[in-house]
Amino acid sequence: MQQPSRRQTLAGAAGAVAALGIAQTATAAPTGSEAERAALRHAHGLTRRMSLEEKVGQLFVVEVYGQTADTAHPRNRELYGVDTPAEVLAKYRPGGVIYFDARRGPDNVQNPRQIAGLSNGLQRASRVPLLISVDQEGGSVVYRLTEPATMMPGNMALAATRSTGDAYDSARVIGTELAAVGITQNYAPVADVNINPENPVIGVRSFGSDPDLCSDMVGAGVRGYHRGDVASAAKHFPGHGDTDTDSHYGLPVITHTRAELDSIDLPPFRAAIRRGVDTIMTAHIVVPALDSSGVPATMSQPIITGLLREELGFDGLIVTDALDMRGASDDFPPDVAPVRALQAGCDQLVLAPDLDTAFGAVLDAVRSGEISEDRIDASLRRVLLHKLRRGLFGNPYVSEGRAERVVGRRRHLSAAREITDHSVTLVRNEGVLPLSTGTQRSVLVAGWGASTTTTLAEAVSRHTGQTATAKDTGTRPSDAVIAETVAAAEDADLVVVTANAAAAGSEGGVAQAKLVEALRATGTPVVAVAVRNPYDIRRFPDVGAYLATYSYGAPSLDAVARALFGKLDPRGKLPVSIPTLDDPDQDLYPFGHGLRY
Repeated sequence: MQQPSRRQTLAGAAGAVAALGIAQTATAAPTGSEAERAALRHAHGLTRRMSLEEKVGQLFVVEVYGQTADTAHPRNRELYGVDTPAEVLAKYRPGGVIYFDARRGPDNVQNPRQIAGLSNGLQRASRVPLLISVDQEGGSVVYRLTEPATMMPGNMALAATRSTGDAYDSARVIGTELAAVGITQNYAPVADVNINPENPVIGVRSFGSDPDLCSDMVGAGVRGYHRGDVASAAKHFPGHGDTDTDSHYGLPVITHTRAELDSIDLPPFRAAIRRGVDTIMTAHIVVPALDSSGVPATMSQPIITGLLREELGFDGLIVTDALDMRGASDDFPPDVAPVRALQAGCDQLVLAPDLDTAFGAVLDAVRSGEISEDRIDASLRRVLLHKLRRGLFGNPYVSEGRAERVVGRRRHLSAAREITDHSVTLVRNEGVLPLSTGTQRSVLVAGWGASTTTTLAEAVSRHTGQTATAKDTGTRPSDAVIAETVAAAEDADLVVVTANAAAAGSEGGVAQAKLVEALRATGTPVVAVAVRNPYDIRRFPDVGAYLATYSYGAPSLDAVARALFGKLDPRGKLPVSIPTLDDPDQDLYPFGHGLRY
């Protein structure tokens, strides 16, 4: 897609504003109280000039399929009855779009120039400038942009550094690269306090189990995103850290008392609000201490309006977590969920399933008086004020050439390597590490993940000159695979085994632990590396050495290879406590534990 000229860019922005009857002079991001008052006046003016259909459209955040605004995709036709992303915008006039990679299906993100071109095309197709959002949390769990984008190590890894400077720099780099490709809002940082080792959905996405540490890191992340010129969003309110149910597949219940919520779950959200977070995302979780009705927080007026809006004083955007998740959709069908979320006090509805039904349900609710138009206007003004503060009415476009120069630039990659190096945590070492280059002539890298074991083996060979071979044993290694791996280990001088969710009580976790114990029985030195949650050592506490990386991204695996052979001195500290397998109240390793060479 051809990059718009500066004249086309300014003309397009002016045309969008003029179409709504608003002078362009006061649409820049506010810098003081007078500018803020001007933005408020303009938000009110925009609201008065919109039809009800336009108002309701601004409250939806949708996904569109394709890599350009004008490319036809069958899923657009299936979901929305039109072919191209531009036609989706023309039909619903949504307030926002969220990008996904090919894993979910929309395949919006391929390379910096393409993403920037898509963003520009969508902005040109939208009468009102769009909020373009993405989930780019860092780490190897929730991310959409891959290389050449800079891969940061993720939240729990950042907390292992104990450096708010590292958290700030990570968010700044991510924000700078997102802004360069026309993404205006990152649904990050995660503000959940992960106090449950069995949590299947948060884990390393959290900064850890300590509310004070999480608060400091969340605050630093908000500041970093803002420095990178992208809006921030703290999630998942009022706190998704103590659950053993994934809200993508069920409805978790948080049994914390109000006192526990105040001391554990709410401090990071309070810190985000103090730092000026733009958006807070709700959670599809039931919190009886806050609302005894049994509805998810997303649909709860006492939680969204009573607690977040009134008690905590948050006056920014409140957005739902994806309404197509089963935590919302199981009990709230497409014509009910959006209405209930708006009644609770949410401002934007993310990924409402069956958009025609959802859109119509909100219109019907307003026309019938079930939701007042004043209530719609209140959320609309917050959406518009957010866009005015971001300067989107002045110029929503980006340079596609600059996007290629900014994303993955050398100094960003250097910062990522330095931050990642700070995060590697040596949890156990019975005289195994560091290894001496040349004494382990044959290294077997086995365990979870084909790309993980291959990348780590290549890094070991590259940094040490050792002969390293990779063997992916999968999430749930069979007895036959374990036997093959044991035979290979008997011919090796060292075994490095990667684990992912081995501490879970699933068949896969048990099988991964069985693999580690079988490798230990060979007598070959074994180093276990947890490439996601650090809790895996609960299942093999006697392993010779154990490193936690909190990520299986290439920078983290490169750091592990250097740490194995003493080229990197591990300095991370556990951001969580690791309980014993038999007694969750007894620590195997306490919060803050971390060895060095």
